[in-house]
Amino acid sequence: MRCLRQLFLVSLAVTAWALHESDVGVVDWNTKLIGVPLHGSPHTAPKFYGDYVLTATSNNVLAALNATDGSIVWRSIYDAEDPIMAFSQHDDSVSSLSGPGGSTLRTYDLQTGHLILEKQLHSQVDGRLHEPQNLGISLLRSTDSSNSTAYFALTNGDSVTRINEAGETLWTWNSPDQASLVLYSHIIMDPSTVYVVGLAKSFASYTLHVTTLLATTGEVIASVNIPANIIGGPSNFVAVSSPTGSATTVCVNWLEDGALKAAVLTPDLKGQVMALPGVKYDRIGDFGLSTNGQFLAIKKGGAAHVMHFDAHASSLRPIWEFGDAAPSQAQSDSHFVGGLSQDGQPRVARVYWSNAHNQAIHQTLHINLSEGKASASGFAFPFQTLDHGVIQHVAFDSASSGETHENTRTLLTTTTGSIQLWQHDKMQWVREEALASIQVAEFVELPEKKVTTPHAAVDEEGYFERLQRQLSDAKNLPQYLANFARRFATGSYATVTASAASSSDEDALTRDAFGFRQIIVAATPYGKIFGIDSSNGRVLWSRVLGLGWAAKVGGIIIPTKMFVTRTVSDPEGPQIVLVTQRRADNSLVDTVLFHVNALTGDDVREENPSLPRVALQGLDAIMGPLVDVFVLPNENRTIVMLDEYLQARLYPDTPSAQAEFESFVPFIHLALRADVPGQRQILGHQLALNLELSQFYVAYPTWTLSLLPKEEIHAIIPNTRGPVASIGKVLGNRMTLYKYLNPHLTLVLTSSPPSSTCGIYVLDVVKGSVIYHASVPAADGVCDIQATLTENWLVYHYFDTEFSGTGQSKGYRVISVEFYEGGGPDDKTKSPELSSYSNKTLHISAYEQAFIMPHGITAISPTSTKFGVSTKDIIVANQRNSIQSIPRRLLNPRRPKHKPTSEEQEEMLVQYDAVLPDDARLVLSHNYEVANVRRIVTSPSLLESTSLIFVYGLDLFFTRISPSGTFDVLSENFNKVQLVLTVAGLGIAIMVTKPMVRRKRLRERWY
Repeated sequence: MRCLRQLFLVSLAVTAWALHESDVGVVDWNTKLIGVPLHGSPHTAPKFYGDYVLTATSNNVLAALNATDGSIVWRSIYDAEDPIMAFSQHDDSVSSLSGPGGSTLRTYDLQTGHLILEKQLHSQVDGRLHEPQNLGISLLRSTDSSNSTAYFALTNGDSVTRINEAGETLWTWNSPDQASLVLYSHIIMDPSTVYVVGLAKSFASYTLHVTTLLATTGEVIASVNIPANIIGGPSNFVAVSSPTGSATTVCVNWLEDGALKAAVLTPDLKGQVMALPGVKYDRIGDFGLSTNGQFLAIKKGGAAHVMHFDAHASSLRPIWEFGDAAPSQAQSDSHFVGGLSQDGQPRVARVYWSNAHNQAIHQTLHINLSEGKASASGFAFPFQTLDHGVIQHVAFDSASSGETHENTRTLLTTTTGSIQLWQHDKMQWVREEALASIQVAEFVELPEKKVTTPHAAVDEEGYFERLQRQLSDAKNLPQYLANFARRFATGSYATVTASAASSSDEDALTRDAFGFRQIIVAATPYGKIFGIDSSNGRVLWSRVLGLGWAAKVGGIIIPTKMFVTRTVSDPEGPQIVLVTQRRADNSLVDTVLFHVNALTGDDVREENPSLPRVALQGLDAIMGPLVDVFVLPNENRTIVMLDEYLQARLYPDTPSAQAEFESFVPFIHLALRADVPGQRQILGHQLALNLELSQFYVAYPTWTLSLLPKEEIHAIIPNTRGPVASIGKVLGNRMTLYKYLNPHLTLVLTSSPPSSTCGIYVLDVVKGSVIYHASVPAADGVCDIQATLTENWLVYHYFDTEFSGTGQSKGYRVISVEFYEGGGPDDKTKSPELSSYSNKTLHISAYEQAFIMPHGITAISPTSTKFGVSTKDIIVANQRNSIQSIPRRLLNPRRPKHKPTSEEQEEMLVQYDAVLPDDARLVLSHNYEVANVRRIVTSPSLLESTSLIFVYGLDLFFTRISPSGTFDVLSENFNKVQLVLTVAGLGIAIMVTKPMVRRKRLRERWY
């Protein structure tokens, strides 16, 4: 019976919307991303392996890209609490260490990404945190003479584990004194010995510590301290190895007071320290050839030496010098990367930006170790630094480098999150992976297509000029009639299921018939803003956000809010203002505004747009951090910002904006968090002008809401505002429940770690009244509540843990709450017009109901339409990486728990069922994988029935939904030809029968 009831509910729900297979890719699109590569460590940085590019990313993804076209071959998404620490490739597999201290080993098939092996080396609780977090973690794979493969994993900086291909632990070695000051960071193998190299902390510097283990049993062979005086920590020593026949010789190199010193290691760790005399170095580092005996050493003067360790002679010497490698006014810092060619010879690539040539320079060093020779050659390639920022990392396909450079492949990672593959001087593909980290995004309407005329002044033209123009326009009449006849005969009109993409470049920035095509403006934390076509996901334009004065010292731009300040109805055209926080490397924080044309990406503040395009330069609005920002609902859409002293700053700061702001001041009420020692508070504020204190309006507290001790404020979410089509709900008995439409409601989410509970508050920000409060359990001490408040409807989601003795079970809960005026039906208090200081503001009734959700959700948002007539559905992103719609009828808290009466059936209420149906027809994302969703943005279209949905997280997804059905558009199967023929037939019938009726009536008069 329950199954039948759920089937009935779903059938009612999907009548509004169900995605057909033919609509997939037409009304929606999906962009799969991997994130910006983690290039700060060689353990996670991008690298070539055959025709694959392997990388770990800042979005905690391990991925393989097709080096030919940049497509994703496969990707593995890790949980947030399981960060990727290192990965390595071996023949036909890729292995990774993840989790705190490298707690988990995983192995994937290189071609398919299928998981082959997963092994927990230690619990995450036992993981040790270092800085950087992948310090003390390394992974090797070895194959012995019997072709038996084993993994050697260094974890926590003090443990080495050997695992066979089946995932069995063969042995584990732990440092005898794990609480000591020794931190191992490198693990190197030869067929019989495992070398574990690290640093030991001394009073003012570091010394080297090496332990050797038997590869077969893990037994300690020797463990010694090597006398050293290393000041810079792990960045100032390099461990290299060089094959000597079937054996491997290991050499540890470090800097000591600018002198390069080295120690050749043997299994018994007996040897001497040697020094390279006469040369002072500033730093040394591994650039990818440490397993072949080469590393890089930068001299004090800026020259770069390629050092080579000769295992046969046990000597260390420079084999090449790159002059002027230091950054200067003429060039940027150089990026060095090495690899082996197809014949096994070392290749070294150097890439840097030349200000003199305004291009990137690529130099390749060809080394022939057998002949003791080396030669360098290079070329320039047109890297667009104004569009993609600065080169941050370089990966080099050494196997593609030959005597000529035509096939040389280089992978670049830039400061704006762009991944580019260049073959010689031509860019083959680019991936804008910064889009996997969007901070803010908004829809912007496109203008309609305008028919232009070459006549500038139609009103001033004479008779003959007008006649000539009309005759000229009439030449298009036959084509129009032919197109009309074709559309009429074939029924090829615009439909809601047709693609909104432009069919030509001529109308590339114009909307479609129903307003489905809009621009999505998205800003990322990598200093770049994008304009995305909502019809197909294509990037229309992108701009780099300039750092202003912070460009000299370095810094980042963090987007905070985005406001649409002008629309297509305004003469200036669509415009947006991006509010950001600029964090300079010297620790100064400023608030910077970027005013952008939403159609082109041009700087609205630029006085001379004909100048060459450079990075967008923002306006330094506040010399300090931002506390709050909002936009006034006036004609100018004035932006109001509160600085750290709660002073109100305006943009644009013009006399008209100031006058409009002053007229709004009495109606502005703010809820801000305040940190009081031992207790958190929410303070209500209003604005007032006191010229004795400040020339700006200053926010002053009006009320205080004290929370429980140690209760933390997670988020303050304002009410989702939009047009309200109905102020009440008519019941089956003809009585009315009037919606509680208080425009000052705000949602506050809190957590209380001592009691492991989460709080949900609905506040009136005018006087601080608590309209609604609920306390729910925190899952494993973490409050992960997703909530939305729109009109009089509150929906929130949480994980309910099991309580002993109450009969409850674990599971995801969705709570639906509706607020109505008064104590019941027909009790009207006119809440939209009621003063918040009236006692009637608390005279409300709330209907609340709990539902069981089959899956957890990561984001939630209601649909929005132009006039608010259509039903509001809830759009959620669940943990199965899909986007789902929950009809409001299913979340109606007034659903009866008994068989609906006739009055309840008249309201279209269905019987309550605690479990929300998990039906594939409610899934909007079809079979797309939309992973790690952070936010869902909805926007109205020109059709009242249809809402646009943009979802961003790791992936991007767009679709449209009609919660109440497409009631304002004729269905696609409507037979227009039959309608016209029927009307025409009726007209002909009337024309035929009219004379007959007239003659009949005439005869009746005679007879």
